[in-house]
Amino acid sequence: MAGYLNETDFVMVEEGFSTRDLLEELTLGASQATTGKVAAFFVADLGAVVRKHFCFLKCLPRVQPFYAVKCNSSPGVLKVLAELGLGFSCANKAEMELVQRIGVPASKIIYTNPCKQIAQIKYAAKHGVQLLSFDNEMELAKVVKSYPSAKMVLCIATNDSHSLSRLSLTFGASLKSCRHLLQDAKKSHVDVVGVSFHIGSGCPDPQAYAQSIADARLVFEIGAELGHRMHILDLGGSFPGVEGAKVRFEEIASAINSALDLYFPEGCGVDILAKLGRYYVTSAFTLAVSVIAKKEVLLDQPGREEETGSTPKTFVYHMDEGVYGIFNSVLFDNTCPTPVLLKKPSIEQPLYNSSLWGPALDGCDCVAEGLWLPQLHVGDWLVFENMGTYTYTVGMGSLFGGTQTCRVTYAMSRVAWETLREKLLPAEADEDAEGVCKPLSCGWEITDTLCVGPVFTPASIM
Repeated sequence: MAGYLNETDFVMVEEGFSTRDLLEELTLGASQATTGKVAAFFVADLGAVVRKHFCFLKCLPRVQPFYAVKCNSSPGVLKVLAELGLGFSCANKAEMELVQRIGVPASKIIYTNPCKQIAQIKYAAKHGVQLLSFDNEMELAKVVKSYPSAKMVLCIATNDSHSLSRLSLTFGASLKSCRHLLQDAKKSHVDVVGVSFHIGSGCPDPQAYAQSIADARLVFEIGAELGHRMHILDLGGSFPGVEGAKVRFEEIASAINSALDLYFPEGCGVDILAKLGRYYVTSAFTLAVSVIAKKEVLLDQPGREEETGSTPKTFVYHMDEGVYGIFNSVLFDNTCPTPVLLKKPSIEQPLYNSSLWGPALDGCDCVAEGLWLPQLHVGDWLVFENMGTYTYTVGMGSLFGGTQTCRVTYAMSRVAWETLREKLLPAEADEDAEGVCKPLSCGWEITDTLCVGPVFTPASIM
């Protein structure tokens, strides 16, 4: 092992011990604390991160994964991914500092923000981070002046019209402008060593990757014509992090593999990278948050009281986290988080139309509404799964009274730890290993069905 992650960094659990078991222990301890402050917290299954990594290696064997630190910068995540040998994609000085602090060498860091402050370009130069991205003349000029020896990657725009987050509205050079940018770089004696793209978050069409890879091939040919020695293709991110996504990761991988075989075949001398964030961490994090206030609202519906013998009502609950903090996905990804109750209600308990709100005195701080829940009480705990994306980042804090940084309890099964230590791939495991995989991911629950044959044909070059 490289020594990034130690046994003291997480809770070692035995087979059969689930995330729910750990949550129940931690919520009980938090409720009995004498400090009077009950704060939200995460349980992070690092074994799930290990499992995702093995799945990635199996489905995209030619692609070197880099982790997008902005997605979740919690120490346990960074350490386990560094242990697995990932590189790191950093958007600013704080993220570069963070990964270098745990011992990641500068050679494994890419400064990928196409909109950089001059001071942060100089920081990258001082600390040996050589690979930077750009998509316009001004960014190129800043690097020429502050870090002329940098190795540059040209970020191109994509057709992300179907994506939830359309990055090409503000980032990425059009194909028409690439020749001019590459000519400027050559005149300025700046090495452009590759091409990158990002199809935007939540893209439902795997064919978008194929088209972008075809576009990158064109840019490579222009670069070669102008004398640039390009050897890096960066596929960006947007790989789904949960089961049940509109498009499965395996489908995306199949489209990518087909396009790579056509436009960047093995032996062509090009290193293929990808910057993954939510893929690794979304499903690994579970959030526990307590109810801090409750309000009963009687509904004014004429005739209902006579029919049922009681006045219909709804409940409004406030939690100590809201959309201006951990639940920011409600604003940015249009999600509707649904809680899981730690205490299972009895069948006889009535359900009420309920809504969940954050701590802000703000009409926009609504986390979820239209939920049918049993009547809750102040101090009850709600559990939210798949909460690893953009919930723990450098400098992030909740506004309007939320916690500044939630505590994270990291857990990993003993099987996952041994797998990580020995760098075992799933195919090398014993035949009986599957029988010891339990609720906390052991990291190798992967079958041959994960690798599907190509089903998409790469788009033609436009």
